[in-house]
Parts: sequence; structure tokens; C-alpha cells
Amino acid sequence: MTDKYLLIENGTVVDGDLNPPMEGCDVLVKNARIIKLGKVDVDEDVPRGADLTRIDARGKTVMPGLIDIHCHMTYGLARTEEEISMYTPPELRTLIAAANVEKVLAAGVTSMSQPGGSYFIGVGLREGIRRGLIHGPRMTTAGRYLTTSNGLTDWFPDSTGVPDASTGRLTNTKDAMIDEIRRQKKGGVDLIKLADSPFGDFQAFTDDELKMCADLAHQLGLKITIHARGDGEMNAAVNAGFDHIMHGNHMSDATIENLAKSQIPLAPTQLLMHHVVEFAEESRARHGIVEATKRMNEATMSSLHRAYDAGVKFAMGTDSGFALVPYGQWHARELEMLMMYTGMSSLEAIQAGTKHGANAMGLPNDVGVLAEGKLADIIVVDGDPVKDIRVLYQPGKVETVVLNGEVQTFPDDIRSRFIRNDYLPHEYGWELITYERVYEGGEIPKTQLDWTGEQRADTLNDLRKYEKQGIVGEPIGE
Repeated sequence: MTDKYLLIENGTVVDGDLNPPMEGCDVLVKNARIIKLGKVDVDEDVPRGADLTRIDARGKTVMPGLIDIHCHMTYGLARTEEEISMYTPPELRTLIAAANVEKVLAAGVTSMSQPGGSYFIGVGLREGIRRGLIHGPRMTTAGRYLTTSNGLTDWFPDSTGVPDASTGRLTNTKDAMIDEIRRQKKGGVDLIKLADSPFGDFQAFTDDELKMCADLAHQLGLKITIHARGDGEMNAAVNAGFDHIMHGNHMSDATIENLAKSQIPLAPTQLLMHHVVEFAEESRARHGIVEATKRMNEATMSSLHRAYDAGVKFAMGTDSGFALVPYGQWHARELEMLMMYTGMSSLEAIQAGTKHGANAMGLPNDVGVLAEGKLADIIVVDGDPVKDIRVLYQPGKVETVVLNGEVQTFPDDIRSRFIRNDYLPHEYGWELITYERVYEGGEIPKTQLDWTGEQRADTLNDLRKYEKQGIVGEPIGE
């Protein structure tokens, strides 16, 4: 096979490893790997007559492709849990995910990890990308989340159960956990995902269960992660040796110290939670969810600032796949969230969004940093993300995406394509039809979803009281 060379010239290189930006720097790629960083002499560094592509990056930023370690490709722009867990058959759900994954790559995310999804669709996507059947970033994936009756993804009444189409798998005993991990290994996953309590009000898995799951996953050559919002499960996951952890909204100083010492990456995935509040009016989210999330965000601000001060390692995860965080739109905004919720610098946020996600890809020494010998996953940005991190998610600013040394091309309408899963196909009507309303001109009857602001406030106060007692909680973010 003829060697291919790619020369990105005269850019400002941000290497993803906290080094100061290098102005007027060239990046030379041979096939899939970077072979020179600095000043390149084409006559000396590239064989005469070689297949050479040149990109002029003068006035632009050259940096590693982003690594999103929390992206749910089977969610299909979900607005409700039912859209995630029901209705859309696996064959169609797979095709929708395959169509959407290209948008992730177009946003400058050259590597992504799916920490849980429906069936083994993630495995199919990963293999489809590897074989060139699907256009998307390099990928690792979990299967369905292991949960308990008290954890995230056992949403429905016991009379309904956990549907096979759900992202969750109910495992209330150690034997059930062992059986599911072994089954998922056979199914071809890269990692195991556990789902503790939705809001972190309590610890849904025991310490022993977490240790057993981590040990078995590692014995089988898999990585393991967990949805952990509360202090207890956070600390237990660190002690169990999880490979990376999601969220960390409530953490004591002792847990933060333990996490910092371990250097296990924490991916807060704060983007979804922030959008719930910031875009409440646009999304028409229920008042109770918005208020509960606002309180969670306030607690998160405290936890993550203290975690940053203690030296915790952060990685980038976005929870993309919900309608609030569509594929290909906001991935890099999680870096802005990291800066806001921890106090880190833009260079540190870029490191979190590149180098610190490499282990979740199973490639800790190959991706996430621009350096000689590394895989050539590179983006060229029209702007300076060190001065303004927002350019990384502004439309059109990521001008060039390079994956494995290959310059990627995308359809012109890539940003305007939105393909979603089915929603409530068995509709019977949305309004209450009463005699008084249709024959006497009466008002629409009120239900619990139509309460006044004062009634909602009274109910919210009751919910807060019950939450403290561990009785109820609004499920947000998977």
C-alpha cells in the first residue's frame, strides 16, 4: 500500500497536554500517525513524489480531536424515558443510531464511549465504524446498565418490569450481576456500566457488590464505569477500582481526597443538567424537574470546585442523545461547563476533553495528545479555544476533522439533520373531553399537571422534604 502523508502547516498547536500553544507549528502525518511536530521541510521530511495532502492552518488552532466518554447513541433525541426504553424496534433504532453517529464526528469528536444503551446496538455501531459501513468516530461501548430496584433505569412499576428494549438490566443479586457481566462480555462490549440511584439520595449497590463487579469486569478484560451522583457510591466506586466515574454531584471532602489520590477520571457530564435549567422555557420542562435540577447544580458547583482544588482528574462526557443535548451540537460545551463548575483554565478543560478520555477508549498512549508517534486524530479550528472555549461548539468553527490520519468529509446538511426514535405511537388524544366543555363552553378541566404556580410550589416543598427522607426523586440524566 502506498504511504499517505498529511501536512497541516503554520497553525497554532494546542497539544492537549497542558503545554503552552505553539504558534507557526507544522504537524506531519504518515498514514495514521503523527511523525513530526514543529517545522517541517517537505523536501527532506516527505519522500519525493509521495501522496501528500496539505492544509494551511495559518491563524487557526490545531488540536487533538475531542473524546466524549458519555454519549448515548441509542437514545435518539429522547424527550421521555419511554422514548429511550420503548416503542422503537431494535432494527430501526440501530439505523437511527447509525445515521446520528456521523454528526458526533462532524462536531470534532474523534473518539467516543457509549456508557450504556439498548440491546447490543453499541457493539454493532462500533464494528460498523471499524469496517467502514458507518461513518463515525472511533468508539467503545457498554451494553445495558446493570441496575437494582433502587437504581437508575428501573423506572417502571414492577407490574411492567424492565423491558428488553430498556437501557437497564435489573440485577438485584450478586448472582444476577455476575451472570449479566458474563453475558455482556460474550456480546462484545468494551465496558460494564452500573447505574446507582438517580439523584444520589442513597447508595443502591453495596460496597461488596461494586467490588465484585469491578473485579469480574477486569478479570474478563473489560473496563467498568458507574452513574454515581451521591457521596456513598462515589467513594465505594473509587475503593472498588472503577476505571472512570460519571457525575459526582455530591461529594464529601473525604471522598474527594480518595478520588484525587486514585486519579480515576471523573466525567461530571454536567451539560445536560445545566441545559435543563438554562433552557427550561425553550424545552418546556416541568417546573418540578427544573427546580430539583437547579438545586442539584448548586450542590455540584460546590463539589466540583472542591474536587478541582484537591487535584481530581476530570474527563469530558456530555450525555448527548437527549433532545436537550442533541448529537453533534453541544459536545464541546461540556468543556465550558468544566471551567464554570470547577474553576479550571481553558487549557485544563481541553486536556480533560482530550488526553483524560484516552483510557476510556482503551488507547491511553495513542490518542488525546498531539505528539510524535500518536494516532493522528486532529481538528483544525477557526478561532482560539484557549481564549474562548466556546468556538469549539459554534457552528462552522471546527473546519477540518482528521481521524486516523484521514481528512473527513460530511454532507452539507449534516447539522440540520435530526433523526429521532418513535414517540407514543398509540395516541388517543391529549385533552380531557367533558360534557361541560364541549356542549356548554366550559374551561378545560384541571388535572395535577395543570396546577397553579402556588400549588406547584407547595408540592415542591413537600417533594424536597420527601427527597431528604429518600422517598422520592426526579430521575435526571443517565
